[in-house]
Amino acid sequence: MKKNPLNSCLNDKFTIFAVPKKIIMYAIVDIAGQQFKVSKDLKLYVHRLQAEEGSMVEFNKVLLVDNEGKVTIGTPEVANAKVTAKVLSHLKGDKVLVFKKKRRKGYKVKNGHRQYLTSIQIEDIKA
Repeated sequence: MKKNPLNSCLNDKFTIFAVPKKIIMYAIVDIAGQQFKVSKDLKLYVHRLQAEEGSMVEFNKVLLVDNEGKVTIGTPEVANAKVTAKVLSHLKGDKVLVFKKKRRKGYKVKNGHRQYLTSIQIEDIKA
């Protein structure tokens, strides 16, 4: 019976170390009617915001904050918590086609839609 050289090599020469997870601060924020889980330096797309490109915006509707394992849940919002973000650009999303049809009636309607979006980058979370 032949031994698998890979198994003996792994058992003799290598030791597997458990790498601890890096605990990062995150928050759940209400931005333009949607809830997002955000952390520092995260880039995300939200519905169009009324802000200039390159400007800073603050979001005060923070619903939950996790600071290195210490979780603070708001009722409904966390007091004195805010998330600061930088507006990177304004853009339009991908085209969504809406097609309606009723069979045997000759009814067909095709519509398209592109959502206006804003790209932001989270700069800071304060709790």
